[in-house]
Amino acid sequence: MRTPDKKKLDPKTSVTFACGKTMKNRFMLAPLTNKQSHADGTLSDDEFHWLSIRAKGQFGLVMTCATSIQDGGRCWPGQLGIHSDVHIAGHKRLAKEIQKYGSLAVVQLHHGGLRSDEKLTGTQPVSASDIEKYNARGLTTQEVEQLRDDFIAGAVRAQKAGYDGVEVHGAHGYMITQFISKDTNHRTDQYGGSLENRARLLFEIVNGIRKACGPTFLLGVRLSPERFGMDIREIRTISQQLIDSGNIDFLDLSLWDVFKSSEVSEQSLLEFTTDLDKKDVKITVAGKITGGKAVQKVLDAGVHFVTIGKAAILHHDFPVKVMENPEFKQVQTPVSEEYLSNEGLSPTFIEYMKSWEGFVE
Repeated sequence: MRTPDKKKLDPKTSVTFACGKTMKNRFMLAPLTNKQSHADGTLSDDEFHWLSIRAKGQFGLVMTCATSIQDGGRCWPGQLGIHSDVHIAGHKRLAKEIQKYGSLAVVQLHHGGLRSDEKLTGTQPVSASDIEKYNARGLTTQEVEQLRDDFIAGAVRAQKAGYDGVEVHGAHGYMITQFISKDTNHRTDQYGGSLENRARLLFEIVNGIRKACGPTFLLGVRLSPERFGMDIREIRTISQQLIDSGNIDFLDLSLWDVFKSSEVSEQSLLEFTTDLDKKDVKITVAGKITGGKAVQKVLDAGVHFVTIGKAAILHHDFPVKVMENPEFKQVQTPVSEEYLSNEGLSPTFIEYMKSWEGFVE
């Protein structure tokens, strides 16, 4: 295993990415499903408020929810979109507001694949291959190329809207994961078979975004090393190849629980991240980082910044609380609807959070 960075990182200190963008501290807001946007994917005032007060709460990087790059790839009602120029006006408003507080504004680009909601989109879900269980149809080679181009087009729209960058969602069982997984990818063309072929779509998207948006646009990729047919050894290979390509600025690893052991070895998932030869690429991790001690432990392991999900829902100003008090711990759940409303969640978002066991009273 590589030796973690020896210098102890302070969560208050800034992070400068290879593209030249600087994040003012070491806290990123996770891309969180909230179901608050309009039915056509345009930004609502509720989603604008939810995200902008996280910027006000001093998250150094504020990321949108998974934002659709094709109408047919939407997974839930109220999902934010960037698959049409009609979405750009709302994104301009949001990006400008996030940046007003000195935070980096980033869109997460997403396609649900077989997890897309047919009732919502009116079209049959598509995936890497035919998956009868989900009534999903395998894409033709030409459709895969269109999918790639639509991810790139989403990034171009984000840049036009004034965002600092984008993150490509390659985790959690969504479309890119379905190509990487041997469980769901049974293709026989250049997008199936070997790991190189199964990861081809991801690399074509990343390389295409870098070419279209230029060297000063912040570009990240989210991966998850386990679940949804992922093999941690394959994800490690892909992670290192993404780093070696020189085309990404950060790698966002969703670990579910940063302190748990890998399912295939005694190595912890956190150690999986420190094992990478990071070069100029910054690494962030997400998964049960609930207070100041956990933040510091992750940074001490050599991770460059932390990604906060659940604790960011509970505390719009989680970074402030941790920077002022390294002993801070997130409030215990369940919490009241009034509490969540005061933290910037709309009734729609609060209703969704009731699906998280033990979260809302």
